Formats: sequence, C-alpha cells, structure tokens
Amino acid sequence: MNSIKLTTLAACSMFTVSMQAQKDPNVVIIFLDDMGYGDLTVTGATGYKTPNIDRLGVEGMRFTNFYCAQAVSSASRAGLLTGCYPNRIGFSGALGPSAKVGISDNEETIAQVLKKKDYACGAIGKWHLGHLPQFLPTRHGFDEYYGLPYSNDMWPFHPQNPRSYPPLPMIENERVVNPEVTAADQEQITTQYTERAVRFIEKNKNKPFFLYVAHTMPHVPLFVSEKFKGKSEQGMYGDVMMEIDWSVGEILKALEKNGIDKNTLIVFTSDNGPWINYGNHAGSTGGLREGKGAVYDGGQRVPCLMRWPDKIPAGTICNQLASTIDLLPTLANLCGAPLPKLKIDGVNIASLMLGDEKAKPREYFLYYYHRNSLEAVRNDRYKLVLPHLGRTYSGFLPGNDGQPGQVNERHQEDLALFDLRRDPGERYDVKSMYPEVMEELMKVAEAARIELGDELTGHPGTGRRPIGTSE
Repeated sequence: MNSIKLTTLAACSMFTVSMQAQKDPNVVIIFLDDMGYGDLTVTGATGYKTPNIDRLGVEGMRFTNFYCAQAVSSASRAGLLTGCYPNRIGFSGALGPSAKVGISDNEETIAQVLKKKDYACGAIGKWHLGHLPQFLPTRHGFDEYYGLPYSNDMWPFHPQNPRSYPPLPMIENERVVNPEVTAADQEQITTQYTERAVRFIEKNKNKPFFLYVAHTMPHVPLFVSEKFKGKSEQGMYGDVMMEIDWSVGEILKALEKNGIDKNTLIVFTSDNGPWINYGNHAGSTGGLREGKGAVYDGGQRVPCLMRWPDKIPAGTICNQLASTIDLLPTLANLCGAPLPKLKIDGVNIASLMLGDEKAKPREYFLYYYHRNSLEAVRNDRYKLVLPHLGRTYSGFLPGNDGQPGQVNERHQEDLALFDLRRDPGERYDVKSMYPEVMEELMKVAEAARIELGDELTGHPGTGRRPIGTSE
C-alpha cells in the first residue's frame, strides 16, 4: 500500500463535468433531523410509506454507505456546509441557547462557494451553527433565512431539563419574528418550511439557486399538522414522516411546475441516526448498531438519495463510501465554482453520482466524537473501532410517547475490527483474522491524529482551526 497521508482523504477526484453546454444546475439539499437508516419505505420502514422520497431513488441514485460528518447535530451541519470534518473547524456536540460560539468567518459554506457563480441561496429550517447574529445564515452566504436557530427541544418544555432553556425563537433573516414558539406553532413548522421552499423556487426559477431545507423533524418533540395527524399505522413518528414525505412532494411539484426539475440536483439525507432511547418517538436504524451519538453505524450511516434527471442514472444504487462532507467539493465541481481557500476534507464524488462504477473517490472515513476523540476509522469494507468511552443504548428499555429511556454515556468500547460487508450490525470482532487490515487502518488513524488531533491519545492536531467566537 502507498504511504497513507490525510491529504489522501481530502484529495478530490480528477473526474470533471463539463457544464458549458447547459445552464448551471440548481441544487436542493433536504436535510432531516434524527432520521434513521431504516426510516424510508425503500429502507424497510413499516406502518407508513414515503413515496415521494422513494421517488428520488427510483428516478435517481440511492447511496448505501453514506455517512453524516458526525453523529450529533451542530457538528454534522458544520461538516455538510463546509466540507470539513467538524473537529477541523472547532465544532463538537450540539450548540445550545447559551452558546457564544458558532461558524467562523474564515470558513466558506456551500452557499459562499456557489455565490461565486452568482447563485441565489436560501436556508430554511434548523440552523444550529450559532444563534448570535454574526453566525446566522445571512452572514455566511445565504440571501434569506427562516427557521429555528437550534434544536426544537431546546425550549422550556423539554421533559428532562425544562428550566434550563429560554423561550424558543423563530427567526427570519436576522430578526426574531416569533419570540416564543409554542406547541401549536411546532405543529405548523413542516408546512411553513415547505411553503417557504416553494416560494423560494418560484422567485428564483430564472437563475441558478441553492436551497437548503433543514427540517426540524423528526427530532423530538414530535409535532405534526392536522393534515397527517393519525394517518399512519406507526403513531406520531409515522405521521411526521408522512408529512415530511408530503413536503418533498411539494418541492418536486414546484420544480416541475416551473419547468426546472430536469436542471435541478436534489440531495436528501439526515444529520445523524435516530435517538433510539425515545422509543416510539424515535426512528429505526434498519438493523445497524446503536444510534445517535454513538460511533457505531446506527449513529452515523444515514439514508441518501440523489436525483438529477438525465445526469444521475435512474434507479441506480451506489455502494461506495461517501459522506455529507463530500457535497461541497462535488457541488463546486458540478457548478464550476472554486473550492474554499482553506483546506477541506471532502472529496469530489461527481463520478459516483454520474454512474462511473469503477470510481472510488473516498478511500477512508474518520469517526470523530466528543470534543475531539477519534473513535473509529473505516475503508470500503472494514471498520476499526478504537478504545474509548462512548454512548450505548443497550441494556435499557426505551422511553415512550416523548419521554426518553436511559442511556450509558460512558460505556467502555474496546479495540475491535468489523467486516461491514458481512456484518453491517458490527457484532463480530475479526481483528485477529486480518492483521494486515489492522495495520492499514492504524496507519490511517495515526495520520489523522497528527493533523486533526485526538484527545484520547493526547494529540492536539496541526491542522485544526478555531470555531468562531462572539468576543
């Protein structure tokens, strides 16, 4: 094997796409909150159907080895929008209402990259990259914004710690338009986001645009409008997923109505796996191990469907390794925009999207969690879990009807190697069978520690950049 450097992880594919003969494509990213790998009809959901979301795969491509940047909200969103591992740019965990930090002015988002090609850029839904004015979407490339600055459970009615949160605000651009979101307001959130998305499409149909729709649901607390209340056989969670599926259908209709669907790339995915200790108010991992906040794939492998008529081959499945951090360099390539000046970790996966079955742009993926802990590494087949204290849901009964069950946040995870081709549930440690794989992935881990750091082994990291601060 050639020498392994972290630069290999970030090297973009040489595959390029000529866009000279056509108009620059529109881009719509639909990003769900806490949706699990098994929450779509196409991935095994029962008790409800998701025909509009499934249509994206029928008319496009479904990725089966697709990973969010980190198994928790703020970090995951930072990775998607900047093309970086979140720890490279100072992000970890989920920022709350008292946070004085957020996305740095030195980092470039997808919106800022596409602005160089004169794209109209809109953000709708959950932001969670800092709620103070300097961190809001309109300061980071987006022309307009409407949504919640952080999670919808960060409000006074949280069942675990209600007294620690102030009222939950709704923000339009940089102005608070509803200082105290209520349960009745939350019932209308999916509808409001959808209506805003449709208006944005209609307003910008004659120029290239980037629309980022970051749904608040199906993160707890769950709320659904009267249109879908009681409509599923799975209770509230199924109702919520049906409404999100309706939302996707409305976006598809808007693109078709305005004659721009064939020139629009849609990416549908989730910020992390399901928060499974919430029981019947949580999603499904589809049989993957653990859930949100855990290094195992139930926490970080997420559904991803992409549709771009006449460009992405219809009805195809991609089993190659890919991640949300790969979207920024891929979109820059497809839209002819320059990459950010500072180093990123994403790779260009346009070759995969456009049907090159021999392409393998991403060799490895790093699983970081907590403040800066390297907890696992994988290649296309094998995953090495490194010793750490992590979250486990095992051994506890889940909660019910919006009340959480217990979890263990400091469970000892030992060194283990899993063959994800044969064992996607990560049950059987095979490290003694494959010493050469252990050696390869250990070298990848060491290279990552040098550049990105690892608090588990005391490495500070030479390539990390500070998060933005309000001071």
